[in-house]
Amino acid sequence: MGIQKPAWLEALYTQKFFVGCSYHESAKKNEKNVCCLDCCISICPHCVPSHRFHRLLQVRRYVYHDVVRLEDLQKLIDCSNVQAYTINSAKVVFIKKRPQNRQFKGSGNYCTSCDRSLQEPFIHCSLGCKVDFVLKHYKDLSPYLRRCNSLTLSPDFLIPQDMGEDEVTNETPHSTIVDSDEPMSWSSGSSENTSMVCTEIVRKKRSGLYVCARSANYKVSDEDMATSMSRRKGIPHRSPLC
Repeated sequence: MGIQKPAWLEALYTQKFFVGCSYHESAKKNEKNVCCLDCCISICPHCVPSHRFHRLLQVRRYVYHDVVRLEDLQKLIDCSNVQAYTINSAKVVFIKKRPQNRQFKGSGNYCTSCDRSLQEPFIHCSLGCKVDFVLKHYKDLSPYLRRCNSLTLSPDFLIPQDMGEDEVTNETPHSTIVDSDEPMSWSSGSSENTSMVCTEIVRKKRSGLYVCARSANYKVSDEDMATSMSRRKGIPHRSPLC
């Protein structure tokens, strides 16, 4: 018997996004807009540091529907024949079906599940429609699934600054891997060199946010950091009058 739906795909389809996080109720910017594919739950930006070793997929909002970047989704599953839309120069795909009632059909392509009008050559209006179509006709998703051991958030993903130190170093109660392809192990001193982490917290100048960026191969010395932090704006000097 073929694979029906992997746990991460079921979570992406059933978890609620853009609702307040129960673990960070009093925090600002606590909307759940990330899906942890290893824990199979939706999390907010404050939860991200606790899941930094997991595969993370950012969920976005477009015309009141949940979407994900096509570039990210293609690393997990074949998205061919699914119509994509452009948001801020990035192509996105709808996660769930978007039924559209029509009394009659004209010429052109229509979604295999929703009867939604599509551009050629697409035949699915969302990821959910394609998955349902494949399971209905082929009973197996495995040929369409892709192996992805590491998936990080985009470098411009913002993490709120007002999180405690324990939130960065300790795992939150909901950070539990549900179904991992391979066991992961690392020593306490190897976290700087591991290639699977791919994230570090970098403070953005004059901002109340942190930027989640890919780890770099350079280190800032304590002396340079102290010099930068102690630097003050000097007194302006006017040019002498002639």
